[in-house]
Amino acid sequence: MSVPLFNGAVMTIFAREVLEGTVIIGQYRTVVQRSPDWADPEKQKQGLKAINMAAGLAALVALVLIIIVGVVLAVLSRGFDEKIGDIIEGVSKVVAAFCILQLSLKMPKFLGCYASKKGADGVEVGLTLKSIRFNVAWNIWREVAEIGVFLIPFFLEGEKAKAIPLSGLAGCAVGALLGGIVYIANKKMKNKTWLAVFMAVLLLFLATGLFTGGMHEFEEVWGMTKNVYNYRDAAGGFFSEKKLPMAMVKPFGFSAKRSVLQIASFWTFLCFGCLLHFWKWLSTKKIREAQELAEQEKAEAAETGEKTLEMQETTPIEEKDSGTDEDNQSGGGDENV
Repeated sequence: MSVPLFNGAVMTIFAREVLEGTVIIGQYRTVVQRSPDWADPEKQKQGLKAINMAAGLAALVALVLIIIVGVVLAVLSRGFDEKIGDIIEGVSKVVAAFCILQLSLKMPKFLGCYASKKGADGVEVGLTLKSIRFNVAWNIWREVAEIGVFLIPFFLEGEKAKAIPLSGLAGCAVGALLGGIVYIANKKMKNKTWLAVFMAVLLLFLATGLFTGGMHEFEEVWGMTKNVYNYRDAAGGFFSEKKLPMAMVKPFGFSAKRSVLQIASFWTFLCFGCLLHFWKWLSTKKIREAQELAEQEKAEAAETGEKTLEMQETTPIEEKDSGTDEDNQSGGGDENV
C-alpha cells in the first residue's frame, strides 16, 4: 500500500504553531515600533534586528532537535502493524483537533475581540534588548518544539513520516499567511469583529472535522458502529466527500456517510467548542466591565483630588478675609471708645 505524501493533521499542527509564532513576533515588533522607549530610530532598528535574530536561531535549534529525535524514533519503530498505524493516525487527528480548537479560541484574542487579563497584547512594555532576546527566543523555541511533540505519533509509525516534509511546508505557508493577516489587521483595521468571527468559526469546524475523523479511525480498529445514512451515490456521486466539489468541505466535518459514533463525535465536539467560545465571550464582558469600573473610579479619584486641592488653595484666603473683618470690628470699637 502506497503511503501518501500529504497529511492534513500534520499540516494543521505546523499551521497552528507557525501562526502562534508569527503572532508573538508581530506583538514584539509592534511594541518596539510604538513604545516611546524605542522612539530613537537607531535603537528601534537594533530592537527589530534582535527580534528577528532571536526568533531565527531559536527556530533553527528546535528544528535540529526535532530532526534528531524523529530519526531515532523512526529507526526504533520499525515493524508496526496496520492497526497500530490506524490508532496512531487517530491520536494525531484528535491532538490536531484540540490544537485547532485552541487556535479558534485564540484568534479573536489576537484580533482584540476577546479580552486578556495580561492586557491588550500580553507583551510587557519597556523591554530591554536582553529581555527581548530571551523572551522571543524562548517563545519561538517552545512553539517549534511543540511541533516535534505532536509529530511523535508519525515518527513512531515510520512510513507515514514521509508525509511530514510536504505537509509541514504547506502548514508553514498557511500559518505564515494567517499570521500576516492578523498582523496587518491589527495595524490597519479599526473594526476586526467580522474577521475574528469568520476565522473562529472556520477553525472550529476544521477542528470538529479532525476530531470526527480521528474517532472514525478508532472505530475502524475496534469495530464500526451502525451507519445512520449513506448518500455517496446520490445524484451521480455529487455529494460524495471523496470527489470534487464536496471534497473541499470534507476537512470541516462533512461526510455523505455517517455512523452513530461519527454523528455523536461531530455534535459533541462542535457544542463543546461553542460552549468554550461563550465562556470566553462572557469572561471578556466581565473583564471589560471591571476595566471600565476601574477607569471610572480612577477618574472619580482624580476629580476628588482636584476638588480637595482647590479647597486647600481657597481656605487660607477665607481665613485671611475672616481675620480682616475681626480686625475691622475691633478697630471700630476702639474708635467708639
